[in-house]
Amino acid sequence: MFSVKPLKPTFKCYLPPVQTDVKRSIEPPIKKLEPKLLQGEIVVNEVNFVRKCISAESSQDDLWGKLICTNFKVSFIPQDAPPKQKSRLSHLLLGEHDVPLTCLEQVVTVNDTKGKKKVLGSNQKLKFNPTELILYCKDLRIIRFCFDEAGPESAKKVCLAIAHYSHPADLQLLFGFEYQGRRYHESKGERINGSTPRGGLQTPIFDRPSDWDREIKRTGASEWRVCSINEGYAISQSLPEYIVVPVSLADQDLKQHSLSFTDQRIPLWCWNHQNGSALVRMANLSDPLQQRKTDQRFLAAITKSHPQRSEVFRSDLDKCLPNIQDIQNAFVKVRQSCVIDPFEESEERWLSSIENSRWLEYVRAFLKHSAEIVYHLDGKNSSVVLQEEEDRDLSCVVSSLVQLMLDPHYRSLIGFQSLVQKEWVMAGHRFLDRCNHLKKNDKEESPLFMLFLDCVWQIMNQYPAAFEFTEAYLTLLSDSMWIPLFSTFLFNSPKQRAQHLMDFAKNKAIPQGEDQVVYFPPVWNWSQQFSTKDQTLFNNPMYVGKGAACVQNGEVKTFRRTKQKTYSSTLRGTSASVRNGMRGGEETLPRRGSLVSELRPDFSPVKDESPSERFFRDWFSRPADQQGLLIPLLMPSHMALWKLYFLRWVPEACIPRGGPITAYHKLSQLVDEIEILQSQLRQYKGPSPGSTPLPSPSGPPSDQRRMYFKAGSPNDPPTPPDFLTSSFPFTPVGNLCRRGIHGTPISKFLNEARIWLSTETLANDTV
Repeated sequence: MFSVKPLKPTFKCYLPPVQTDVKRSIEPPIKKLEPKLLQGEIVVNEVNFVRKCISAESSQDDLWGKLICTNFKVSFIPQDAPPKQKSRLSHLLLGEHDVPLTCLEQVVTVNDTKGKKKVLGSNQKLKFNPTELILYCKDLRIIRFCFDEAGPESAKKVCLAIAHYSHPADLQLLFGFEYQGRRYHESKGERINGSTPRGGLQTPIFDRPSDWDREIKRTGASEWRVCSINEGYAISQSLPEYIVVPVSLADQDLKQHSLSFTDQRIPLWCWNHQNGSALVRMANLSDPLQQRKTDQRFLAAITKSHPQRSEVFRSDLDKCLPNIQDIQNAFVKVRQSCVIDPFEESEERWLSSIENSRWLEYVRAFLKHSAEIVYHLDGKNSSVVLQEEEDRDLSCVVSSLVQLMLDPHYRSLIGFQSLVQKEWVMAGHRFLDRCNHLKKNDKEESPLFMLFLDCVWQIMNQYPAAFEFTEAYLTLLSDSMWIPLFSTFLFNSPKQRAQHLMDFAKNKAIPQGEDQVVYFPPVWNWSQQFSTKDQTLFNNPMYVGKGAACVQNGEVKTFRRTKQKTYSSTLRGTSASVRNGMRGGEETLPRRGSLVSELRPDFSPVKDESPSERFFRDWFSRPADQQGLLIPLLMPSHMALWKLYFLRWVPEACIPRGGPITAYHKLSQLVDEIEILQSQLRQYKGPSPGSTPLPSPSGPPSDQRRMYFKAGSPNDPPTPPDFLTSSFPFTPVGNLCRRGIHGTPISKFLNEARIWLSTETLANDTV
């Protein structure tokens, strides 16, 4: 793009000045700094002798190297790479100093001598030579490069290239379309008979009737059926081709009444309770003349699908929850509090700035409203209709949270991924607009999916044994939104996805009829990003869900949910000592749910107690069944800041050997040791108790173990312990430039944030 004729005399001016400083000089032979490129990735521009700033106070820890812009990422290659940390996540697509172009929020150039600063967009001119480049990233990193020794024109060109390529004019210009096309053709030899069914994917995509049929059967929704009237997106542009509707509604009725709904989005079935109650999503009725007739027809059909013909409860989400602009503003404020420059303020101001952002208030609002919907489905045995203007934003969050609380299947890894696929991707959430991948309309941007993940983390934080996956998995899932190589988070609707991938297949000469999941896979194919070992970081060693092993009365047993077991709150399978499976202190704290305690100071029964108050009081008075209904505590004091996500790039907040990682490390080793012992028992072939078991010092092969941290054999030589921080598995070194905070009031807050510290540290600490 910026090629120059070799004999042009002015070419010499782009070379950096001769290095005279002994500390910074590069003696021959010069180490060639080459980037690691993916298939189809090309270098657009580069500049040598760049300093990546690690500390704002001194340049002692800064890194020197080459800054490169490709058609996929901004890459920095250090001249002298620091030694790799032993236990750290290793990404297969991105290096430690790489940032995808779609992850860039702002590209800012600075000229210190002239006191100028400019935010660069696409095709903009830069009238000054930059001395600094600051990248503000959507994953909350701030990365600063200095061009002290670099050629000024080269520095300007690389800055302009980064700004230009981070603002693609069209969706097809995102690097994923080039990468997956090359990858498809180069992997032909690995496929059997020309294709791999579903790419070896276990997570249902819900783009075919069979996926919906299995979900209907799994939830026992016998009065609902898969409907194909939207094949070819003939009815609605934003609904999937196959939807689930009441058996009592004929296709002709659906077609007739679809015109009355916004974007012709007829009501969309989400889930069925075992008591017969259904969870349904619906867009607003746009035709006032047909409103009453259409309303009655659909509500009557939903009522008829219920065994007791219970009355349908309708919830207008637009009236009782914050809108997408409010959510965006709150996220911007909480991000500023955690990232920009808050740590020089007082502790009191920092804590109040988190509160004033209203982010945690909105997280709580969605959890609270979802719990109220749970009451109607589980406590009142009523079907529920979630109504929203377009049924593509707030309803995605609420419907997902309701199902997560009610159905333990969605708390497994595959189940959770199918929930996101069903309620977000196929239901037509506007990922392209809400993530603002093309940076065209800031008013449409809103972190609704991030809000949902935060809500999930809040429930996980209270019931850590009920989820198969970890907070590291949730964080990596949020990061995947900014890697444009997967189909999951790139499109606004199933139709847009299908159309773009059809055009993509034609352009890349991919045969018609080839499964889109094979040539442009979803994010659920995690082997594209992480090794088998790193994927074990997704596993929660405390999980007591279906198929998870536990030790009971000296015997290893497995939890299995029978078909007769319901999701009702009346079933409590866990012993009272577990106390709802919640993190420390539950025995000494009053166990209140905000839906009750906001109205009553205690749980003592009163004459005028409402049915909903009684429902929540009864539920919180008993230990929770980890494989049944889960309701989070919802007082404002129960809402916590998700520190692994919001503070992981702040070095001062990453406490060595602190945080949940200490427990995760130990639990992983114990789980691994149990599996080794189980493996040895399986290999025991003696005919009598007096026989000796076969030797198996290493247990199962290391690549088959479920835990990232392995239990060692007694015969293994002792190894130094892993050096971990509370930001594990992410490393803040080299990924963020900050001012130091030592000696400020906020440093005291971070040093005394006991929630980060290990149990052992707390036990030995004095208040």
